[in-house]
Amino acid sequence: MRACWRSLSLRVLWGVVLAWWLPGEALAQQSAGPSKVAVRAARLFDGKNAKLLTDAVVLVEANRIKAVGSKLAIPEGTQVIDLGDVTLLPGLIDVHSHLLLSDNIALGPELTVSRLSTAERALLGVKLGREVLEVGFTMVRDAGNSGVNGDVALRDAIQKGWVEGPRISACTRALAPHGGQFRRLQPDAQGLIEQEYVTIAGADEARRAVRQAVYDGADCIKVIGDNGHNLLSEEELKVIVEEAHRMKRPVAVHTTTDESIRAAVAAGVDSIEHGYSLPEDVLAPMARKRIFLVPTYGSVEMCEEIDAMTGDEAMKRMRRERCRNAIKQGHAQFRRAVAAGVRVAMGSDSYTEPPGKTRGDSTLAYLLAYEEAGLSAVDVLRAATSSAAELLRVQDRLGSLEAGKLADVIAVQGNPLKDLSSLKQVRFVMKDGKVVVAPVEKTGQVTAPAH
Repeated sequence: MRACWRSLSLRVLWGVVLAWWLPGEALAQQSAGPSKVAVRAARLFDGKNAKLLTDAVVLVEANRIKAVGSKLAIPEGTQVIDLGDVTLLPGLIDVHSHLLLSDNIALGPELTVSRLSTAERALLGVKLGREVLEVGFTMVRDAGNSGVNGDVALRDAIQKGWVEGPRISACTRALAPHGGQFRRLQPDAQGLIEQEYVTIAGADEARRAVRQAVYDGADCIKVIGDNGHNLLSEEELKVIVEEAHRMKRPVAVHTTTDESIRAAVAAGVDSIEHGYSLPEDVLAPMARKRIFLVPTYGSVEMCEEIDAMTGDEAMKRMRRERCRNAIKQGHAQFRRAVAAGVRVAMGSDSYTEPPGKTRGDSTLAYLLAYEEAGLSAVDVLRAATSSAAELLRVQDRLGSLEAGKLADVIAVQGNPLKDLSSLKQVRFVMKDGKVVVAPVEKTGQVTAPAH
């Protein structure tokens, strides 16, 4: 009798579990949307070709692109999202973001890292990631300053569907010379360095740091080539590159001096971040070795945001003028690099939200600044799609609208090849086959093949 009662109790308990789980599972399947979707629009930029496809249709099945073409036949039973007079593009990619960092420009250089725990910054990253996603960036590389693996935690939470945000290529803590990127700190504040960086001295420590980063979940290896006090040697950088490439991770190096960029290029890194220093003799080797430049200069217009900073009017004028001169110099260096055949991937290095702007607005502003620097509209778009995907080694899945790729699709009003500012008018965002920003138009079911 006792055995029968135990069996009955277990069956009742199992029934309760099923009653609780099955509706939730059914709801999850329902919220995922139909497995077959057709996105239709007037134009399409595929991430590579300069010529737009007209009367475009992207067929999506589950989370992948099934077909792309002009006036494609749409299978019966497919949900159609007809967006009208817009241009479809691959989801945009920012290869130098800081989603767990937000300094208030009005307060000046107050460090987020000294005010917020890693957990708080990961939650901040949820907010900023959503803002970036809503303007069309479906993937970012988080380039450090994320505490102890906060970017890995945010990446994993997004992958698991706990929160909504862009795909993240996480760098974990950057490898750096002693001091990280901080000015000299008081002894009781030295822990901040270990929180944000893994400092190395010598080849053995360099190799060990790469292995630790990969163990911690790094998709890429971020390196601080110089910090104003110290710089990594060419030998140390070569060991980092060798070990990272052995583990199939790209290496991104922050450089600000001629000496450090020469060492990084000689070591064969995958990207030079910022490019504040681009001596003439590194351009040909960068082009030959196919090392990407990730410029983060911004636009001259951004210098006006200095008005929000503290200081009297004379101080603000001096800062604005210094800012304008630096950006103009950066644009000139950028044009020399492009003329020498150096490839470009888009990175914002955005870590502030000027008054009245979201992180998405700020990130997009850096992308638009590439045209001001001298890049053609189609090359600006490539820098944020196919080229960025190649740098992050995800070109087999992302960066272009092609059959077999993951269904990251956005739509903007107008034609970005004629007016790049149309990127500000995002009308639709799909990530991984799921609609994130819905169109105004109603969707429907095609009951017969359409042409």
